[in-house]
Amino acid sequence: MLLRTLFIFTLAICSFWAYPQSFIGQRETVNYEKKRYNAGTQNWKILQDAQGRMYFANNEGVLVFDGAYWQLLPLPNKTIVWSIEFGKDKKLYAGGQDEMGYFSPGRNGRLQFTSLKKLLPKNEQSFSDVWDIVAKGDDVFFRSRFKIFRYHQNKITIYTARSFWLSLSLCQNQIIAHDEQRGLMLYKNDNWQPFIRKENLPAGFYITATSPYGKYSSLIATARSGVHVLTGNKLRSLQLSGFDINNTEHFSSAVALSDSSFLLSTYSNGVYQIAKDGAVAENISKKDGLQNSNVRCMFMDQDRNVWLGLDNGIDFVAYNNAVKHVNPPAFKDGGGFSMAKFNNNLYFALSNGIYKLPLDKSGKPADLSYTRANLTALSEGLTWNLSVVNNRLFSGSDDGAYEIKDDRRIAINRNAGYWIYQPLATGIGNFIAAGNYYGVRLFEDKANLPLDKGNVGDFKESARYMEIDSDNTIWTSHPYRGVYKLSLNSPHAKIYTHVNGLPSTLNNFVFKIDNQVVIATEKGIYEYDKAKDNFKPSLRWGKNFNTRALRYLKEDAAGNIWFVEGKSIGVFDKTRSSIIYIPELTSRILSGFENVCPIDSNNIFVGGENGYYHVNFAKYKQNIKPLKAYIRKVKAIADTDSLLFGGYAGNVFDSKKQLSAKAPSLSYLWNSLHFEYSSPVFEERSNVEYAYFLEGFDKEWSAWSKKTEKDYTNLPAGKYTFKIKARNHHDNESPINSYTFTITPPWYATLWAFFLYGVVIVYLLYSFYKRQERLHTQAKERELLQQRKQNEEEQKRMAYMHELELEKSEKELVKLRNEKLESEVEFKNSELASSAMNLVQKKEFLLKVKEELQRLNESGREMVEIADIKKILRLLSEEKKVNEEWEQFSVHFNKVHADFLNVVKERYPTINQQELKLCAYLIMNLSSKEIAQLMAISVRGVEISRYRLRKKLQIPTEVNLFEFLFEIQRECMKDPQQKPGEVN
Repeated sequence: MLLRTLFIFTLAICSFWAYPQSFIGQRETVNYEKKRYNAGTQNWKILQDAQGRMYFANNEGVLVFDGAYWQLLPLPNKTIVWSIEFGKDKKLYAGGQDEMGYFSPGRNGRLQFTSLKKLLPKNEQSFSDVWDIVAKGDDVFFRSRFKIFRYHQNKITIYTARSFWLSLSLCQNQIIAHDEQRGLMLYKNDNWQPFIRKENLPAGFYITATSPYGKYSSLIATARSGVHVLTGNKLRSLQLSGFDINNTEHFSSAVALSDSSFLLSTYSNGVYQIAKDGAVAENISKKDGLQNSNVRCMFMDQDRNVWLGLDNGIDFVAYNNAVKHVNPPAFKDGGGFSMAKFNNNLYFALSNGIYKLPLDKSGKPADLSYTRANLTALSEGLTWNLSVVNNRLFSGSDDGAYEIKDDRRIAINRNAGYWIYQPLATGIGNFIAAGNYYGVRLFEDKANLPLDKGNVGDFKESARYMEIDSDNTIWTSHPYRGVYKLSLNSPHAKIYTHVNGLPSTLNNFVFKIDNQVVIATEKGIYEYDKAKDNFKPSLRWGKNFNTRALRYLKEDAAGNIWFVEGKSIGVFDKTRSSIIYIPELTSRILSGFENVCPIDSNNIFVGGENGYYHVNFAKYKQNIKPLKAYIRKVKAIADTDSLLFGGYAGNVFDSKKQLSAKAPSLSYLWNSLHFEYSSPVFEERSNVEYAYFLEGFDKEWSAWSKKTEKDYTNLPAGKYTFKIKARNHHDNESPINSYTFTITPPWYATLWAFFLYGVVIVYLLYSFYKRQERLHTQAKERELLQQRKQNEEEQKRMAYMHELELEKSEKELVKLRNEKLESEVEFKNSELASSAMNLVQKKEFLLKVKEELQRLNESGREMVEIADIKKILRLLSEEKKVNEEWEQFSVHFNKVHADFLNVVKERYPTINQQELKLCAYLIMNLSSKEIAQLMAISVRGVEISRYRLRKKLQIPTEVNLFEFLFEIQRECMKDPQQKPGEVN
């Protein structure tokens, strides 16, 4: 049983070593899922233009990516695009199902497709799928299954296979096609000539991709018969070995990384990196961050990074990036606290233990991220620090101080947790100061094991940050209390805070730069002034660090200073005297326990939240290249958006800028514009920022921002130039790209409008002049008329005065006449009154006669005396006079009252003489008693007479009798000429 177990263990170990370990450095991979680029699932070929934009042959069309925006360009028949290629004419040729042609910019800079099918005879326009496109010189070749089409000078020549065409490719600058029946054919002298006959090809030979393989050879990848090298017309097989690779894999594409290193993609196992001899160096698949391992196509871009067109999605692998993630499975995602290189081994201190990685004794590779992950775990548990002091490796852990010997930890002191180790200066022996949880402890460096010499003074604070200056003064800092100075000759430590020149008591961290102890603070770097025994801003480092809130400083062997600011890491490059940020590491470092281990310029290790990060700083600086910024879209924002510029000033592959002659002139209705811009930088954590400036409107450049669009609204008429530039974390600015346009004024502000305004103004001025002239003439005429009127008015006044005098004389005559009439009226009224009084006297006389007759009647005498009769006769004769006096009264009354009685008689014929008398007496306003006496009746009789008179006059009960009669009198007085009986 024991032998069986040992055999299985030995077999497992052998299998483990037989399968190569991956490199410790993992490249950054950016996954572009289908929902992100919003097009078809599969991608079949990839290209890049001079501007850096990427093009993908996609199931739904040609997909374009500029680093910020995706754009889909479908074919007219909406079919799959299998192949794309740039021609010498810088057009983008594309082939799909029964379609082939090219994309080129239209007048507005937007790519438009031009079909070449129209150049074919009608019977040749159904040719199924175009699988390959190859361009050489002025020729562009399109391969379908049965035909190859050669496009040259706007003409197409058709070449038909004897059976069918299997492939079309460019090898050694020659066009080679594979005729299934005849073998490989070479295009030469406008014809296809045998190159390698079918019988000389491997069985099942089917070319899927080619790549340069040295100066005179090509690497040939196939679908079923492995990888081959073509030199001249000789084909040899290249046997691949390592990583359990299958030589009959379905290889889909090939890319040359260098003259000695190549990439091969497969349909099932991702990508293999191989050497020139076929040895597999690396396998990149889903386990390394790819979305899936089915790679349909592959392309190396201008920055030597790799794009993969997958069966479902697109991946970007930062193959040439100088920053890699070191987090092999053995680390178990532990946080990286410290690291050291010792005795040709790398030691990693993580939150879950210490790991050892042996290095190749030959010193290769120079970039240690390419070291195989053959890791050995030395301990478990949290380890804060690894320090190489006096050629010994010490570790500071939560449970004590240790030395690492022969892959074992040997305890030195376990009374506290230990943070850091620093050697004292020579001259007093070999001593090591160790910062721990409760102060600083001193150890004497002895051959076998350091000897514990006890604490330094009475200092009891945590000493996580510690440095020692040239006179063996120990400096330590506490983030929340200040900076402490410890002397080996004094039991007491001195504390320095804001009172002693530091900008604050908080967040002060002690480090050493260029053999000088400095303090990293919230306001840059401070240094100790020994003469004044306080701290002051560093003059030496202030220029680069005085505004930065620093948490960590580390100097490398070249004098570069690595620092942490917030959650970002950067380096002051001594050779350039400038600061370079590493945005790939932003928010990925181990916050609060920042650590950088610079081994050399090719190998800088940075502790991360999960494992470490490796920075090849020499390569990082080499990769700093000029940025490009370009305007990808300009559109007018109106009721409906209108594209003005689609991003292409020349042909597709051009990097031309807009020509001033092509600056568009826009209607004033399109005075609100939307600009989109980008820079073809594809790393996930690229730190590209943009600034824009609209010449003719803005006063200065905008602030730097990651925003990739800008809107301008309600621009006034004028000529404008929109300018854009980009910069990255290297403070590397791109050249300015620009787009010029003119907004025409509205119709009312055009030259014709101003001409019209001039005409109108001249006309108005002329009209105004004529009007003023006319007004002046009219004023003169009015003045003359006024004078004439004044003369006439004067004459009228004189006449009026004369008339007034005449009127006055006439009025005086009228007055005299009226006075005479009034006198006559008064005389007649007096006569009426006298008549009325006479009538009253007559009535009294008649009463006397009556009384006399009654007396005679009552005397009883039968014979009346003559004297009595004569007396009565005299009385009767006087009664006649009474009647005559009534007639006279009636005449006078009518004269005074405008014939009133006659008018009443005329209007009311039924009225009798007694009632007329009553009307007259009522108009004279006599009382009922006076009327009774005049009419020789009682007062009661007067009331009855009034009642009868109202009935004959048909007067309503609510109308007063006197007012009714008075109203008739007024009417008579108004029109004294009215004849009796006339009614107005």
